[in-house]
Amino acid sequence: MKKNRDLATHLTKFLSYYLPEIRNLSSNTISSYCDTFRLLLEYCRDVEGMKVEKLMISDLTAELVERFLYHLATERRIKDSTRNQRLAAIHSFVRYIQTDFPEFLLEFCKILDIKAKKIESKTVNWLTKEEMGNVLNAPDPTSKMGRRNITIMTLLYDTGARVSEICELRVRDIRLEHPAHARLFGKGRKIRLVPLLPETVKLLEMHIKENRLNLPEKSDYPLFVNRDGDKFTRSGINYILNQASTAASHGTGRPPKHCSPHMIRHTKAMHVYDAGANIVYVRDILGHADAKTTSIYARTSLEKKREALAKVSDVAEPTLPTWTKDPDMLDWLKDYGKVKK
Repeated sequence: MKKNRDLATHLTKFLSYYLPEIRNLSSNTISSYCDTFRLLLEYCRDVEGMKVEKLMISDLTAELVERFLYHLATERRIKDSTRNQRLAAIHSFVRYIQTDFPEFLLEFCKILDIKAKKIESKTVNWLTKEEMGNVLNAPDPTSKMGRRNITIMTLLYDTGARVSEICELRVRDIRLEHPAHARLFGKGRKIRLVPLLPETVKLLEMHIKENRLNLPEKSDYPLFVNRDGDKFTRSGINYILNQASTAASHGTGRPPKHCSPHMIRHTKAMHVYDAGANIVYVRDILGHADAKTTSIYARTSLEKKREALAKVSDVAEPTLPTWTKDPDMLDWLKDYGKVKK
């Protein structure tokens, strides 16, 4: 039987079956992959003059990929980090199809040899405990919306969750009885249980009761909804945090910090680590697959560095003779280089 070499056929199977079913990737990740190949196909059509519906596997060459990446960098002016994400998506697709087309293996190897650009490590930004407290207390607790916003931000901080994990929470994912915890669905739909502090449990109890979410038939409802009754989006929670950080800065004389959901996640990680928790525990709270990702907090924590230096600050330093009191040395320096007559 003749092998199907249409690029569209294999790309569709890759995006609609392999990524969600075999790799179990999240919808956000799959959406990023779709954006990559949409841009690639548009480039092939608009710049290369190729007919998208007639593209074949053999058309996917290293030269084409390199020209596409150059186009993204020069015409669309994307960041190196975004360029690396686009390249990673193409690499993933090539690995997916390479066993089916051994005749193109050399070309596939050339594509896989295209290197990602090196990116400087970004500084981790986080809030102090005082700043975090001011943000959490900024919304109006006398209004229903204010109480909802306080609960969202407190849960975001308490769990160290990604904003997408908070958006996807259902009522059934929260356990308020002992041991209280939140069930979060992380990257790759990996499930982790994060314990909840008593104050957070009280806020959630009030939120669930006030919004009549404690009814059995509502266990699959979103835990938090916006004004339209839909589950929250990233932009919705970003808006809440920006409002709170602006309100928290009033009267301080300092401009408001741009408080994003990911900054709250960084803040929780830094506070837990500075409290003396093992970095492995921080990794488990954040849901990192690799401890190397979490190690950034160990490198960044100034407080831990101060503590480490303080532990050795009482070591007696050696007493060295002061050469300035040595007349022979002074005489030697004065006479050094002089020509003896």
